[in-house]
Amino acid sequence: MKIYTRRGDEGQTDLRDMSRVSKGSPRIEAYGNADELNSLIGTIRPTGYEEIDEDLAAVQNHLHIVQADFANPDPDPDDPVIEERHVDQLETWIDEASAELDPLESFVLPGGSDAGAALHHARSVCRRAERRAVAFQAEADGVNEQAVAYLNRLSDLLFTLARLVNERESVGEAHPTY
Repeated sequence: MKIYTRRGDEGQTDLRDMSRVSKGSPRIEAYGNADELNSLIGTIRPTGYEEIDEDLAAVQNHLHIVQADFANPDPDPDDPVIEERHVDQLETWIDEASAELDPLESFVLPGGSDAGAALHHARSVCRRAERRAVAFQAEADGVNEQAVAYLNRLSDLLFTLARLVNERESVGEAHPTY
């Protein structure tokens, strides 16, 4: 299989059902941002913490499902889609990580250790991916609400993991001053 097809040279791309759309469409923006986030998470692993790396590996697989979900205008019952159980899994990981942390009492400035700062960066990219997904959802019918909720919850997980890594590496949190 060749990597290049030349089919995208005119600014169009194929969806999962082989229909053609502009590469600038909200649908493509939505799954393109999920792809960027997935790639960024790939640069964070390994963090040095096995259970965090396992969670991030699962998140990367889930993000691949988000991409497939957004790329499919008319999914069949056996097509991959994000489900409530995926969102629930993120909440479980957030709760587990939060159990090791002091309660959050104020905003936190992004940064810290290399892995902590990278997780904060991933969180901000995730928020952009969520905004693009919301814009796509406003334009198109049938957008999977669970996929949008997944991105919302994922940003919470990435924030919590950034705090957790920084805590484990004895890097204090910086807070904004007003």
